[in-house]
Amino acid sequence: MHSFESDTTPNRQEKEHPGLKLALELGPLLVFFFANLRGEWLVSKFPVLATLGGPLLVATGLFMAATVISLIVSKIVFKHLPVMPFVSGIVVVIFGGLSIWLQDETFIKMKPTIVNTLFGVTLLIGLMFGKSLLGYVFNAAFQLTPEGWQKLTLRWGLFFLFLAVLNEVVWRNFSDATWVNFKVWGTMPITIAFTLAQMPLIMKHSIEQDTSGKP
Repeated sequence: MHSFESDTTPNRQEKEHPGLKLALELGPLLVFFFANLRGEWLVSKFPVLATLGGPLLVATGLFMAATVISLIVSKIVFKHLPVMPFVSGIVVVIFGGLSIWLQDETFIKMKPTIVNTLFGVTLLIGLMFGKSLLGYVFNAAFQLTPEGWQKLTLRWGLFFLFLAVLNEVVWRNFSDATWVNFKVWGTMPITIAFTLAQMPLIMKHSIEQDTSGKP
């Protein structure tokens, strides 16, 4: 019934097609990386792409197309849209479209800043109102004490803001190629390392799930 589900709880279709799920998540980024790397070659093979602008804007256009295709396939095959990729996809289309329309690469470069700031601020504002919003995403995967959810939500909120600041530092101070490499090959390892670093907190505050079937 619901179109959106937890990003961390695989349903039956996702369990049957784990390779496809990974490809849909990473595919658009790889398209973006390849298109930026071989932008001139792509334009020589498909001259219509020249209407988009320079190599980074060509990569942006293909990134937008790959992102939309990824979300459509996710909806068809897995019967739902993962929340975070969906929100990120909306920002990709809006800011990517602005970049191409105005011929200004700034908008697509700021996309990670906007997305990470949105997630970070949302989590931290939720805490201010006594809501550990991260629990709505992760609760089906594991259960924590209220204190555990508060601490984990605070850490993820601050981490998202850290990623936003880091993106600003990279795109404003380094070349386009460096920024693209960071976006594709830097952000994910940093996120994986941070996620693994949270395991002690998760283990400390985990609640044993009742499997007896009692209400």
